[in-house]
Amino acid sequence: MDAFYASVEQRDHPEYRGKPVVVGGSPQGRGVVAAASYEARAFGIHSAMPASRAVKQCPSAIFVKPRFDIYKEVSHQIRDIFFEYTDLVEPLSLDEAYLDVTTNLKENPSATLIAKEIRQAIRKETGLVASAGVSFNKFLAKIASDLDKPDGLSAIYPEDAEEFIEKLPIGSFYGVGKATKQKMELLGIRTGADLKQWSEIDLVKKFGKSGHHYYRIARAIDNRKVKSHRIRKSIGKERTFSEDVSDLEWIGRFLYELSEKISESMRKLSAAGKTVTLKVRFKNFDTVTRSYTHPQFIHKTEDIFETAQRLLQETEAGAREVRLLGISLSLLNLHEGGTFGEQLELPFNNRQNDA
Repeated sequence: MDAFYASVEQRDHPEYRGKPVVVGGSPQGRGVVAAASYEARAFGIHSAMPASRAVKQCPSAIFVKPRFDIYKEVSHQIRDIFFEYTDLVEPLSLDEAYLDVTTNLKENPSATLIAKEIRQAIRKETGLVASAGVSFNKFLAKIASDLDKPDGLSAIYPEDAEEFIEKLPIGSFYGVGKATKQKMELLGIRTGADLKQWSEIDLVKKFGKSGHHYYRIARAIDNRKVKSHRIRKSIGKERTFSEDVSDLEWIGRFLYELSEKISESMRKLSAAGKTVTLKVRFKNFDTVTRSYTHPQFIHKTEDIFETAQRLLQETEAGAREVRLLGISLSLLNLHEGGTFGEQLELPFNNRQNDA
């Protein structure tokens, strides 16, 4: 994600858009910059910089306290998009992850096209901008993701990898920090081509165990797998709207679209669930959830939609303007190639409400 925390603040506060936004501590205290918008970065402001220094470099900067609960929520929303394509997702942080799409749920043979689709889905679902890097290993994919920020997509193909690495400045190598960069430059290592001249034994002598890694990446070798430790507990979809809505008829159509998407994901995974949860965020950011647990597993669009519609009646949607809507289906039963029976007509009780 591009300038993730700051971009979320600019999305949620239109008055911040186009202005230098700094997320972090107060410049009057000992606060530190957690994130800076691209407008703030133009003044040399970056993460981990003391806020007192940031305000000197840009007196007009808008300083915003972090809202980590919101950032985590958006991160989960983005991650759900990833899981529509592959279960091999390895998060690095709230705003970054590796995906292995060698085999993917969309059966799309092009990783570049998948990256393009994911970026479009993120923009549509969250209103935020993402950049992506595509390659045949983690190291190169990570570097590619930084080549065309913000809102970019870059690919490094096998036939181009060797030449690309040889020309790459050593400071641009992922895993080479400021101190290591300085040490390497003192040794005459300024590019990938310079690094490639060193033997593995000599690199280990100078850099310890990391020398093995530096030797391999100079040759585009990175056999690390994308490790996903996720056990799927729910399938959900949500969207933050560009304009707040109060038209219940429009909201109903939108809930049906979400239900269709969830049902489609269920079919692809041969899964079903019991608990439908509706999430509603109002114009002033108040957020409510309403849940209902069925005695039997459901997976069809109509069952999900009907439940969501009933739950909607327990909120103030319509009377209050809505900025986000979401539906999730949890308490999953994953069946390899299995099918599920018809959902019985059930009384609407066993309800769980959270404000």
